[in-house]
Amino acid sequence: MKKLHTAIFGAIERNDWILPTLARIVFAGVLFSYFWVSAKTKLGDGIMGIFQLSDSAYIQIFPKAVEAVGYDTSQLGILHYLIALGGTWAEFILPVLIIVGLLTRLSALGMIGFVAVQSIVDVTGHGVGGKDLGAWFDKASGALIADQRALWVLLLLILVIKGAGPLSFDRALQPRSET
Repeated sequence: MKKLHTAIFGAIERNDWILPTLARIVFAGVLFSYFWVSAKTKLGDGIMGIFQLSDSAYIQIFPKAVEAVGYDTSQLGILHYLIALGGTWAEFILPVLIIVGLLTRLSALGMIGFVAVQSIVDVTGHGVGGKDLGAWFDKASGALIADQRALWVLLLLILVIKGAGPLSFDRALQPRSET
């Protein structure tokens, strides 16, 4: 029995490409559309919408500040604009980089930061709590913050630690001596 176990799982352990490749596939299947659609809600009208964000961008990122100015986002400062713009662009760019496997470790680290900020805003700005906030080590596994986002971060940590795997631009761009 031990030999069978070692033969099967030893072969899996030696194939270091499996985990990062599967992590990128799961990210593409589970989270890519989520972030892409969320980013699209932040864009303004027309081609210049990538620079002239919608009110929704500010409402999602700075709910209390927008409420404080009576939902007139033109009263928010340049810092609000730059943070909203950077967050919107990150929500488009980082998932694409993860899927194609380019700058994967940095992109996954950036997404972890994004998820952390998103979670903090959801709790402090949007008032997420109770069952949606959840708790670890309870019988429920579907809480938006404690459960789901912990799994997102674990998926992204696999990419930070293991890299993108062999089917990636990261690997293709490595000098031959490093592969």
